[in-house]
Amino acid sequence: MQVQLSWVQITGSNKMTSLQQENTSVVLHKRDREEKPLCDIVVENLKVREPADNEVIVRMNSVGICGSDVHIWMTSGIGHFMMNGPMVAGHEASGTIEKCGNKVKHLKPGDRVAIEPGYPLTEDEFSKSGRYNLSEDLFFGSAPPDNGLLQRYYTHRADFCYKLPDNVSFEEGALIEPLSVAIHSCRRVGVTLGHRVLVLGSGPIGLVSLLVAKAYGAASVIVVDILASRLEKAKELGANFTLEVKAGEKPQETARKIKELLGGMPDRTLECTGSEAGLQTGIYATKSGGRLAVIGVGESNKTLPIVHAAMREVDIIGIFRYCNTWPAAINMLASGQIDVKSLVTHRFPIEKAQEAFEFTRGGKGIKVMIKCEKD
Repeated sequence: MQVQLSWVQITGSNKMTSLQQENTSVVLHKRDREEKPLCDIVVENLKVREPADNEVIVRMNSVGICGSDVHIWMTSGIGHFMMNGPMVAGHEASGTIEKCGNKVKHLKPGDRVAIEPGYPLTEDEFSKSGRYNLSEDLFFGSAPPDNGLLQRYYTHRADFCYKLPDNVSFEEGALIEPLSVAIHSCRRVGVTLGHRVLVLGSGPIGLVSLLVAKAYGAASVIVVDILASRLEKAKELGANFTLEVKAGEKPQETARKIKELLGGMPDRTLECTGSEAGLQTGIYATKSGGRLAVIGVGESNKTLPIVHAAMREVDIIGIFRYCNTWPAAINMLASGQIDVKSLVTHRFPIEKAQEAFEFTRGGKGIKVMIKCEKD
């Protein structure tokens, strides 16, 4: 039988941990009426699940709000992941080990950790080959129906909790999750020394994609968006060029401008918007023989100039989360190769989660962090 943190397990028959601490949690409850947002955000107290032999209880410190969290709040699902009952939100997280299962040897209470929110539940062909993010039997915190990490105390697989060096903060640890998306994407398309790189979108994923592309040796990176304020942040983080797309501008025209600014067509493109226009622009802009990573999530069906891509052998590469990225991300942060501190612009206590979600939905700031520990 599949073992995962179901709603029944959290609220039902599991025994209360001996810690007996208040477990303030942010739970999405699907509404009966068809009015967006389709979910209510309820801050409530849940039981802390006793860890199995290979699990730990983490006293959560920082949890970032992702665009997917907001999407689920608004629509009660994302892609084919649909809520079938109340669900705890959040998956960008870090905290301190509170208690270890009997067989956990590499962690101890007091260790500071970053949490990888997804792991395979069976040893299938994908997990055996190291591509566990593609496993069909996968737990992923806050992907319906699996409960997320936005709790004061959270129980998780120990081997998907990674010790943080002393010079890496809890907030940086929480940002390893979006940073991992960028690392996985740059690996998949092979960003390397001397490449010209196009990043479409300058939200949090676009900005960390910029940072990782530069760290992987890109000679020049151009970031494209419709918001001038976001592009200013991209400049601050090291973008060689930025381009603001005007309303009504055709993808072919945007691609022409990109080529002019870069001094040539980009070798690699990281599409982070999920929009049809973004993907069309990426196909038109990418150099013949180049590669385009589809990172952003949007409508399932899009109209694309696929023959244009085929005749120029532009490889379109899918990206689904990440795998085997946390150690590299931690080393990048600890060494100073990548600095993500300035991405966190606003902080809210867990009790004000509703306000934090509304703030994020309004497009304010860059990365909003929810602080889970008591003052």
